[in-house]
Amino acid sequence: MTDASGPIEPLGRQGQPVLDRPAFERLSVAHRRALKLHCYRMMGSLNEADDLVQETFLKAWRARSQFDGRGSARGWLYAIATKSCLNAIKARSSARRILEQPGRPPSEGGATGGPTAELAWLDPYPDAELPDIADHRPGPEARYEAREAVRLAFVAAIQLLPPRQRAALLLCDVLGWSAIETAQLLGGTTASINSVLQRARATLGERQGRPPQALRPGPDEGLLLERYMGAWQTDNLDGLVELLREDAIYHMPPWREWYRGHQAIGAFLASVWGNFAGYRAVAVGANAQPAVGIYALGRRDSIWRPHSLHVIEDTDGKIAALTIYVPPLGPALFAAFGLPPEPLALRG
Repeated sequence: MTDASGPIEPLGRQGQPVLDRPAFERLSVAHRRALKLHCYRMMGSLNEADDLVQETFLKAWRARSQFDGRGSARGWLYAIATKSCLNAIKARSSARRILEQPGRPPSEGGATGGPTAELAWLDPYPDAELPDIADHRPGPEARYEAREAVRLAFVAAIQLLPPRQRAALLLCDVLGWSAIETAQLLGGTTASINSVLQRARATLGERQGRPPQALRPGPDEGLLLERYMGAWQTDNLDGLVELLREDAIYHMPPWREWYRGHQAIGAFLASVWGNFAGYRAVAVGANAQPAVGIYALGRRDSIWRPHSLHVIEDTDGKIAALTIYVPPLGPALFAAFGLPPEPLALRG
């Protein structure tokens, strides 16, 4: 039996079937989530990650006769996914997605610019789609632990890297590939890959201000999340501001404005806090961080609607960074996080 791309049961180099349809399906199930996360890190987009992981398996199925079973099936799939991502970056208008417009200083007072559709904004990643996050590095040469390498700030930082640097850093420092293996995939010499890595690490060091570190959910994380949700639901803006570090950072895609410092953030929130008659909060998870979906009650029609998706970075029981995806981007993300279009259980 054959199809357009060759035999359904391909023969390896030794003349034995390697990846028939059941074996390929098992391979797909085993690696789909990890490959989607890799594509998300490369692209910064949920939709593009979905499309590219599908493309990866389609290409792998068509090229299955090239896999002879002697190498790593996982590595083979990552190689296909990485090349697909690099080609997709070349083909699109923006090579990177952002949380903060480069060169734009922090704002003060109210926001007046409105949502900006022409900029490509970094998506958050649903925890429900994450593969199991191990407590150890994925390989002896990896520099980042799995939890650190999925944080929103990390994904935003690597978007600043040129595509080749981004790919090399993810392959070596996140997945634990050797420089030799990475050179075989990306082209060039081992020395050239080491040079690419050095530049990528320097850029990340400047952006993040610290070396890679192990991250664990803090003992106060649950309490912080509970207090944050309570502040929204009880109309307690002062209580919310108290949860912020003095040097906290606040972003609100798809608006250009961003704020630094709890006083500036509090002043901005005060300018918009009364736009709705009330708020309801639902806890979710994004990028292995606490996150919240907020529904807002319209003042005129008293209807609850999806409003915003909040991703929280906590440090020692305080909010160090707060990213709130506001309309129209915020409500569009609800379905990806399993949130309903309206909080039926909260009616009345």
